[in-house]
Amino acid sequence: MWQAEVRVDLDAIRDNVAALRARTSAEVLVAVKADGYGHGMVPAGRAAIAGGATWLGVATLDEALTLRRAGIESRVLAWLLSPGLPLHEGVAAGIDLSAATPELVDELVAAARQAGRTAQVHLKLDTGLARGGAAQADWPALFEAAAKAQAGGDVEVVGVWSHFACADDPGHESVDRQLAAFGEGLELAGRYGISPRFRHIANSAATLSRPDSHFDLVRVGIAAYGLSPIAGDTYGLRPAMTARARVTLAKRVPAGQGVSYGLTYTTDRETTLAVVPLGYGDGVPRHASSTGPVRIGGAVSRIAGRVCMDQFVVDVGDEPVEAGDVATLFGPGDDGEPTADDWAAATGTINYEIVTRFGSSRVPRHYDGEVRP
Repeated sequence: MWQAEVRVDLDAIRDNVAALRARTSAEVLVAVKADGYGHGMVPAGRAAIAGGATWLGVATLDEALTLRRAGIESRVLAWLLSPGLPLHEGVAAGIDLSAATPELVDELVAAARQAGRTAQVHLKLDTGLARGGAAQADWPALFEAAAKAQAGGDVEVVGVWSHFACADDPGHESVDRQLAAFGEGLELAGRYGISPRFRHIANSAATLSRPDSHFDLVRVGIAAYGLSPIAGDTYGLRPAMTARARVTLAKRVPAGQGVSYGLTYTTDRETTLAVVPLGYGDGVPRHASSTGPVRIGGAVSRIAGRVCMDQFVVDVGDEPVEAGDVATLFGPGDDGEPTADDWAAATGTINYEIVTRFGSSRVPRHYDGEVRP
């Protein structure tokens, strides 16, 4: 008997990726960083490959090496690399690595020599997000360093890439501006003798809404897990994660009863309170206090009062709820249960954060579908 669990439908991930693959002539990279957005990095990666992804993407070197240790042989790109990492391990494992500075290119040259293997490198350009990537004034220095390293045989520049700031807002003027800047970057790279096989800038939102940005590779993240990055359209995607727990206690209380820490919620009638054994230690946002929707039995009710570290309370009114009943926080919505989008709206965040939070070791993750974990 389980007390709380996250269920992941791997077939949904596979089918979402297949649907995204059908929308483009480019190759598809599925981001499985942050433990597969809470779905499990290795199982999600295998499901993505089953759906037609030829690449997996991660933030860190450790994540990339974990995929290799799990036996995943597809191309893997890791892009968030601090100075001084054992990059030779990534090169030896055949992992594609991103660089945005001449200094990191130099580290990759040293890593390639240590590994005895050419480093597969993607040069990242900042085209307007002002986060990772070389600033436009620094592009010549980056290309010069990369061209020199490539001429020496230590590095192969297989990719030039960037990332959108506002592709989730279709029609935002920055998208066209970034595309134009990316084109300028590619043209400049060519002047330094760099002709990358993979040019990529499209994320999930751009994959769905801007086919002119697909180039040779699209990088999909949240869409692979069945959640739309663009409000108002599901694009036929199916959410893969369900989070639920069993009620540990149900009790009647009178009107005027304060509930949970701080007594910020007070019952306005005689009612039944149900205690659910999930809290912010398990991934439930504390911002869901008195707002988070939960389906118990045949009704959706709201969390009553503050979310605690290990539990929260739901005011279910006169619904016939008892200990052992299933409380579903979110799922695909098939049976009227809330969705991750509903939770995002209730807590003032995005669906990405809701699913990624549920990675606690206290909440076991179980897998459904024909695709095996």
